[in-house]
Amino acid sequence: MSVDLIYNDPPFNSNANYNILFKEQNGARAAGQMKVFTDTWRWDEASSLAYDELIASGGRKVAQAVRAFRQLLGTSDMLAYLAMMAPIGQVASRTEIDGFFYLHGDPAASHYLKIVLDAIYGPAQFRNEIMWKRTTARSGAKKFAPSMM
Repeated sequence: MSVDLIYNDPPFNSNANYNILFKEQNGARAAGQMKVFTDTWRWDEASSLAYDELIASGGRKVAQAVRAFRQLLGTSDMLAYLAMMAPIGQVASRTEIDGFFYLHGDPAASHYLKIVLDAIYGPAQFRNEIMWKRTTARSGAKKFAPSMM
């Protein structure tokens, strides 16, 4: 069995909590909400274990890349994120893909994720990066113009 496309939209490293916001019957926002997902990555026992497992079973090139990240980043929150995200590409690599693998990554981590994917698939397999198109050429002094897809 093979697939034509794998699209992966993993959690971003947004350092935010995401909640379900409830509404009253009349449509007004209710005071109640429920935490659904915490997109906060910390170097802790779980991320250390994920790192160790990745080094042990991730393949030689992936292990080299992640070890280099550890030298560069230390045992940081970003390394915790990468240790949890790297297996995503490995799982996809075990699937026979006749088409494309898209990874929607956090802009603050996408360059690291690309290196992980290069270690898994090889740099020659990279085809393109999808970028946001700005809605206007002008922007404020402190931020870029809004973007659209």
